[in-house]
Amino acid sequence: MPKDFSRTRRIGLQIQRDLADLIRSSIKDPRVGMVSVNAVKVSADLSHAKVYITTLSDERDVTLEILKKAAGFLRHELAQLMSIRTVPQLHFLYDTSIEEGARLTSLIEEAVSSDKHHSDDPSSSGND
Repeated sequence: MPKDFSRTRRIGLQIQRDLADLIRSSIKDPRVGMVSVNAVKVSADLSHAKVYITTLSDERDVTLEILKKAAGFLRHELAQLMSIRTVPQLHFLYDTSIEEGARLTSLIEEAVSSDKHHSDDPSSSGND
């Protein structure tokens, strides 16, 4: 079982590296700006791969749509680069973890600032 996990992980990492290069060099649509492939999760049977991306452009829906339409082409190109029997079907998803991290950081900073403001307030007593 651990061997299967390491193989799927290795394949996911290889797909991540190769896809990043392919998107940069092969997708000629000007609407696709700077795309970062953050992670690739490959199913245990190697038939599907969820590709998590982020983009610097504000048109993430357009970028996702273009990548979804190019999934067959990208899969074919991956087959040329990789030495595995079958290349997983690619499913592109927008990775919200960076935005969520920024939102949580903002909330934490706001809470710390609020706590500091309350502790500096002379009307609050320090004797509990």
